[in-house]
Amino acid sequence: MADTYLLILLTLDATLRVATPLILAAMAGLFAERSGVIDIGLEGKMLAAAFAAAATAAITGSAWAGLGAGITVSIGLALLHGFACITHRGDQVISGVAINVVAAGLTVVLGIAWFHQGGRTPTLDASARFTEHALPFADAARGIPVIGPIYAEVISGHNILVYLALAIVPLTWWVVYRTRFGLRLRAVGENPAAVDTAGISVTGLRYSAMLIAGILCGIAGTYLSTAHSAAFVRDMTAGKGYMALAAMIFGKWKPVPTLFACLLFGFLDAMAVRLQGVELPVIGIFPVQLLQALPYILTVVLLAGFIGKAIAPKASGTPYVKERT
Repeated sequence: MADTYLLILLTLDATLRVATPLILAAMAGLFAERSGVIDIGLEGKMLAAAFAAAATAAITGSAWAGLGAGITVSIGLALLHGFACITHRGDQVISGVAINVVAAGLTVVLGIAWFHQGGRTPTLDASARFTEHALPFADAARGIPVIGPIYAEVISGHNILVYLALAIVPLTWWVVYRTRFGLRLRAVGENPAAVDTAGISVTGLRYSAMLIAGILCGIAGTYLSTAHSAAFVRDMTAGKGYMALAAMIFGKWKPVPTLFACLLFGFLDAMAVRLQGVELPVIGIFPVQLLQALPYILTVVLLAGFIGKAIAPKASGTPYVKERT
């Protein structure tokens, strides 16, 4: 019984670690889409940020310098997406896909040119990574029945970016639903013409949303290469940007439901890793690909209307053209 309980706790611990980049990227997508801009390029921004962070941390020996580089590169791509879609009113999906393709190719080319390790960056020392930290009284709490192991194994022992991701969710909720900026952001995603009539810049609000999305994707990418792993490897995001989009849709463009969707998807991913090659009674070798595909299947089912209804912001994906009078 104790071994089973410990296995459950370790799975939940892995869920938090796997869900962290999903949470950050999903919040980034939420800001973008609430402003009326579809951001398919979450994947590319995370990948570029992961490479920039790992490369900078390897050269400087500082994880914080890597974080700054990751955020800077991600913001640059986010503003490029905004320039194409907001200023020039280009197709938002094509722009996002282009960012993903460019990031996938450029990170490998630069990795080979700079480090000569087949597209990956050098392995980072502990001093150049975001390492795990035990919370106060974690060891002392282990002896407390039920609650103690949860605190010691699940809540404690993560790096600072995991706690930052969890803190960003209530902060996002507060910004979107309790501030003037959030009210205007939601309004520009529903009816940009009304916002423009009120004398508020639609372009400014959408660029602000893209800036926030760039920062969050930068943190997510940095987490992957300097916290969750110790180097950048080719295509290390492995579809997490698309999974974050699925989680955002599954959460109906709301911060707290999106968090739970990310945790669910992270749990399924963690279970897929633990069940790899495991033979179960009756079933035999469990098809982990089913667990990996489940987030996308659930999202399609949701969009089809079988389990509730997911309605995107009305102006999402539609460039705003100012009326001339």
